[in-house]
Amino acid sequence: MATIFDRETLLDLTVNVIPLGMILIFGVGYLIFNPWADDGLFGNLLMIGLHAVPFIGLLVLTYVSGKAIAGDEQRSSVYHQGQAAVRGAEEKHAVEGSAEDGSSAAGAETTGEAESTVTEGETAPEQ
Repeated sequence: MATIFDRETLLDLTVNVIPLGMILIFGVGYLIFNPWADDGLFGNLLMIGLHAVPFIGLLVLTYVSGKAIAGDEQRSSVYHQGQAAVRGAEEKHAVEGSAEDGSSAAGAETTGEAESTVTEGETAPEQ
């Protein structure tokens, strides 16, 4: 069975689990204890609506953002945190792939540093 989200995407989406759980707990608690019983049907519908609409909205937003994150990870380059603007930085999947093959990722990083050094008498290119 193909999964929609990988482990990294699920970790990104866990920030929405706590608000969803809070809304669900308060909604169930208000249904059980019924603090607006004196207001009749209007009070109950208002309370249910004020919990159901944000819950459904956050659920849809979580799914859509998860699809966007997963799709973006498949379409574009993914770098380790803080490495996207560093010249010569390797993609995250390339480093993980080389680690699985048994080669050293540290060796690849040192070759990138060696290429970017400037010897005496040379000038660094303008950026």
